[in-house]
Amino acid sequence: MKFLKKQNIFAWSLYDFANQPFSTIIVTFVYSTFFVEFIAPNDKVGTSMWTNSIAICAIIVSIISPLIGSVADTSNIRKKLIIFFTCLCSLFTMLLYFPKEGDYFFALFFFIIANISFELCSVLYNSYLLNISNNDNIGSISGFAWGLGYIGGIISLLLCFLLFDFDESIDVRKVNILVGIWFLIFSFPFLVKINSPNIKLNKYVIKDSFKSIITTFNNISNHKIIFKFLIARLFYNDALVTIFTLGGIYAVGTLGFTLDEVIILGIVLNVAAGIGSFFFGYFEDRFGFKKVINLSLLVLMFSTLLAFIAPFISCSKLIFWISGVLIGLMVGPNQSTSRSIMARLTPDSKKNQFFGFYALAGKATSFIGPFLFGIITLMYNQQIALLIVVILFLVGFILFNRIKFNSINLHNEI
Repeated sequence: MKFLKKQNIFAWSLYDFANQPFSTIIVTFVYSTFFVEFIAPNDKVGTSMWTNSIAICAIIVSIISPLIGSVADTSNIRKKLIIFFTCLCSLFTMLLYFPKEGDYFFALFFFIIANISFELCSVLYNSYLLNISNNDNIGSISGFAWGLGYIGGIISLLLCFLLFDFDESIDVRKVNILVGIWFLIFSFPFLVKINSPNIKLNKYVIKDSFKSIITTFNNISNHKIIFKFLIARLFYNDALVTIFTLGGIYAVGTLGFTLDEVIILGIVLNVAAGIGSFFFGYFEDRFGFKKVINLSLLVLMFSTLLAFIAPFISCSKLIFWISGVLIGLMVGPNQSTSRSIMARLTPDSKKNQFFGFYALAGKATSFIGPFLFGIITLMYNQQIALLIVVILFLVGFILFNRIKFNSINLHNEI
């Protein structure tokens, strides 16, 4: 059932507002840096531990997300699943308060459970985009949601900056409680309004879901445009995952940022990302998604190169700030437009299953960038490791521009 009412669009978009602080604060700017600099034995080992945990999450999500999506397509469990994984993510995020210096095993265990839950929530949440949009407004709705998400990131970072003293480890740990509670509160309107197919889950549904996954893999050649797009996104999304995972760690470890400076950087980046998401969502509807993706990838490559050369320049922090703002402007449009492309290409009857594969394409190799970054950091340093990101963006850009999109493919490419 299509529900195009504004309140339902806002409720769906508010879920981005609810979950963005997890990505911004836990994965990118605050907790990742705190783990590497305080909980882990040293920064090199800590970087490797953190990237390995991201790799574990990516592998697990890539395996189970297609099954989750397929089951959600054919049963009434979709709503129950997203509620369950939202609560699980919130709980284990709050549990990150407890690990102290040297408790890296428990810290990583809690983080892995929280991060896997977060990613599975995204699989189910993204699939609802088709329910609240049509071909004329899908880009603007997706962009609005991403923009609202970055507003959530900004507000939560501001609260962290105002409420907590980051020179005190206990205050840094309290941030996890804030993020967990935030996720629960602001996801509530969406969790109340969402619906699922009126089909009870049983062993036949699960069995049919496995068959459906196998069938989709076997017939993937019949979805050539989707397949080629997912391969291209696989590479440039891996580059984004590496930036998200290690941006704060790179700022502290290579450029000497303090945690307070990282928080301010995070606020500015989220402002830039919010502006980019709102603006380019409408830009996509007017000028086309291909121009948005190409522009975002070119700017992201340039920005990453700026971050690479920053340590060689006397005003290194200023150069990194410029790089960060440019990345912020393009991250939102890139992710939002990728999501809307997938929604345009996906058959209505397969939206959850195909968004499960969308997550699979985003996660199947997303461990490679962070994993290689950690290995190269151990062998050399973080600066050399950053070149991995440039290579991944470049490969994604080349593959994306080899896809021949047309009006027949879009919205029902079967």
